[in-house]
Amino acid sequence: MNIYDVIVGPLVTEKAVMKKDSEQTLCFKVNPNANKTQIADAVEKLFKVKVAEVRTANIPGKLRRRGRYAGYRPDWKKAYVRLKPGQKMPEFAEV
Repeated sequence: MNIYDVIVGPLVTEKAVMKKDSEQTLCFKVNPNANKTQIADAVEKLFKVKVAEVRTANIPGKLRRRGRYAGYRPDWKKAYVRLKPGQKMPEFAEV
């Protein structure tokens, strides 16, 4: 997998922006088959920063209904990437 297959996209939510500002942590939606070392390498190459720690969470898809029809959203994986102290934070979450 190349770096664009590993990182699907950034998560720009209230919680993610608060973590970015207070804890030097970035949040990404990542490929469910990617492991922590692949995620760390992809973030380092893409944003040219040093990664201190990667935490991942598998999120199960939620049940969604449209009238009498019901289905599940797909499962996905979230990664919290903490940068080393002194690294410049990328500004992809600015509004």
